[in-house]
Amino acid sequence: MKAISAILVAISLVAMSLGTAAPASSQKLDLTKVTCKQFLDSGERTMSMILMWLTGFFTDEDDTPIVDFDKLKTDANKIGDYCRKNPNTALMTAAEEILQ
Repeated sequence: MKAISAILVAISLVAMSLGTAAPASSQKLDLTKVTCKQFLDSGERTMSMILMWLTGFFTDEDDTPIVDFDKLKTDANKIGDYCRKNPNTALMTAAEEILQ
């Protein structure tokens, strides 16, 4: 339950950082609409939160819940490189290509 709460707080912060905040009663961030440029412009903290979420999202349900910071850094560099070359591409498209 703590993990779910932390994810919800992180997503709310990300939404505000990207300027896509919804009304206070239901803040949401639709990651399918976030472009690579918005992601890169969102700041290191926000990018880190999104990357952590993406890593969890693309992890198989049966995998051991391990945060591999070396792999996370490698994946972050790959997504950053991809997004710098493709700023108008949806972030989820970049993540799907790199994290799957």
